[in-house]
Amino acid sequence: MSWLGLLLIGLGVADLGHSLRPVRWVPECVAAAVVVVLGLVGGLTDARDVLAWLVIALVVIGWGRVVRVGFGVRRPEWPLALLGGTLVAAVAVSPLAGSVDGPLADWLAAVPWPRVAGTRPDSALLVLGGLLVQLSTGNVVVRLVLAATDTVNPARPSHDVSVRLKGGRLLGPMERLVILGLGLGGHVTAASLVIAAKALIRWPELQSFRDGDGRPDGPTIDEVTEYFLVGSFVSWLVSLGTLAIVR
Repeated sequence: MSWLGLLLIGLGVADLGHSLRPVRWVPECVAAAVVVVLGLVGGLTDARDVLAWLVIALVVIGWGRVVRVGFGVRRPEWPLALLGGTLVAAVAVSPLAGSVDGPLADWLAAVPWPRVAGTRPDSALLVLGGLLVQLSTGNVVVRLVLAATDTVNPARPSHDVSVRLKGGRLLGPMERLVILGLGLGGHVTAASLVIAAKALIRWPELQSFRDGDGRPDGPTIDEVTEYFLVGSFVSWLVSLGTLAIVR
């Protein structure tokens, strides 16, 4: 599973870099470099492993570019197809991946925290990648799905409720991290409470859009509810899908 872990780490670092400092080419190139460095320090130096993490580095660079192009020319299906196809391929070939060894494995064994020290290096990479994906990649996927389904019509700026519901950009990552953390800890039922709590917290804000939010050209409660539900379900699927991969 080491290749899948490297892929998730690369995607997570690239998207996190773009969210913090959207400089052209820099975040995805830094993410690709992180993949290469982890491959080397993880002892993945067999010819097959080297080829794999080089391909992963190229995929990460391609992901960074196709996401910007997808948003720019309104072709969200391109990055979604790349992400889906890459993840399916990575899962399919994961049994061929070599085991993480070398300096990274030695460092994990020397860590003074018992839970970390007892973790297999391959699993540690996978968990790290899963956590990174929750931070920013999840938001990117949500935006891509909303755009692909035309849930919020881009031709009607006044209906872009993401401006009003922008708190989701912060709540989403926190929510996904909590769900993933609870799931990894074996408390999947508790994760459902997080989902229920979000609906209760958002309810007053959704109701504020009733009757077009008081503006003739404002979004209706049905439009905003659809936006909220689609975005929330995609966000939950990101965390639950990551949990299935990691476990």
